[in-house]
Amino acid sequence: MRITNKGSWALVLSGSLGSVCTLAVADEPGGFVEDSSLKLLARNMAQQDDRHEPGVRDSKEWGQGLMGFFESGFTRGQVGFGVDAQAFQAIKLDGGGGTAGTGILPISEPDKNGYDYGKAPGDFSSAGAAVKMRLFDTLVKYGDQLLDNPVIGGDQRILPQTFRGISVTNEAIDGLSLDAGRVSFNRPYNQSGKRRLDTNYGEMPDGEQSRYLSWGGVNYAPAEGLTTSLYAGNLRDVWRQYYAAVDYQLALGEETSLASGVHYYNTRDRGDALLGEIGTNAYSASLGLTHARHTLTLVYQRVNGDTPFDYINGGGSIYLANSQQYSDFAGPHERSWKLQYDYDLSDYLDGLTAMASYSRGKLDMTRADADSPGYADWYNPDGKDASHWERDIALNYSVPSGTFKDLSVALEWAAHRTANGYSAVDDSVDEYRLTLEYPYDLL
Repeated sequence: MRITNKGSWALVLSGSLGSVCTLAVADEPGGFVEDSSLKLLARNMAQQDDRHEPGVRDSKEWGQGLMGFFESGFTRGQVGFGVDAQAFQAIKLDGGGGTAGTGILPISEPDKNGYDYGKAPGDFSSAGAAVKMRLFDTLVKYGDQLLDNPVIGGDQRILPQTFRGISVTNEAIDGLSLDAGRVSFNRPYNQSGKRRLDTNYGEMPDGEQSRYLSWGGVNYAPAEGLTTSLYAGNLRDVWRQYYAAVDYQLALGEETSLASGVHYYNTRDRGDALLGEIGTNAYSASLGLTHARHTLTLVYQRVNGDTPFDYINGGGSIYLANSQQYSDFAGPHERSWKLQYDYDLSDYLDGLTAMASYSRGKLDMTRADADSPGYADWYNPDGKDASHWERDIALNYSVPSGTFKDLSVALEWAAHRTANGYSAVDDSVDEYRLTLEYPYDLL
């Protein structure tokens, strides 16, 4: 079970792709053709980042994405074979020279006269496929695929991120799922081609790259309302990362419940240590009280170590509870807290929800490693009392029934401000997002 605190926006994306891409293995499969499906997901996204730093230009982009997903059934027999394929197309609707940089669209190189630097191309596309094998309750896939677990994942923009490699899942025991795999390439969410894996905060030395990421994990629900997870990931010659989580939801009455969770990451450098020495412990603890249609959540998060808590680039593989729309609050030695309020407005309009939150973090940037090959930017001699805060507001609507069932609209606003030297690594920004999604079953 994925626990995310990216706000309602991330929940919309996870729900959409989850419904499109999750494969249910039937006990008695109908066959390769009979169990096949073809689905489309249209996503229209606009984002504007209003910068508050002198000399930094605002960014604004708008695009239309179309995603097609084909999933075959399995051939009959003790061992079944099949194929999954996906094709993505994105079209720029707005985004001129100098206004790129939101992450929705690619950034092109300057033309021969040196003009239009930062202007996104008119469109970009990609396609991929994976072969799959089913043996009893085990599913093996090799090729291009969507992934989502605590050490690898990504779907935060107009198109999802895909990874090339092998994955193995098993759900033979009720309430227990096993997950393992290894990938060597990814296709970022705003590019057409594939590339080697990189990280969100680290910068690889020139000419160096990690060859693969491997992982193994287990998710277990031993009792009603209780879920646990254990994962280990190895980004070759960069780090070895461990993850553990416990989440529990307790009913206190017909309309009242209490939800709590603790998520923990341990990251240590590995092999050639391309990003330098890493020794980070990061954890978050959350407590939420729900009554009727109201939910109030309090989060405390802490990072111990001279480098930030880092993760695979793409924005999806961080399961800390104070990872927000704009900031992750994951700097070296950072302590942060969050207060969040969610309101289900179904009494007024079925399918309408709202969220508002405030997060604040403080860190000592003088303790960061100024000589780190991957994270030296986090050192600031004037950042002993560095701080920042973020305010998030989101409004989401999903059509519950009728012709346009599952059509969703998400409006989001994040205001992020820095103080006492934190601007050395991040901006003061007002970030606005508007996202429309519509899934459609063709087969």
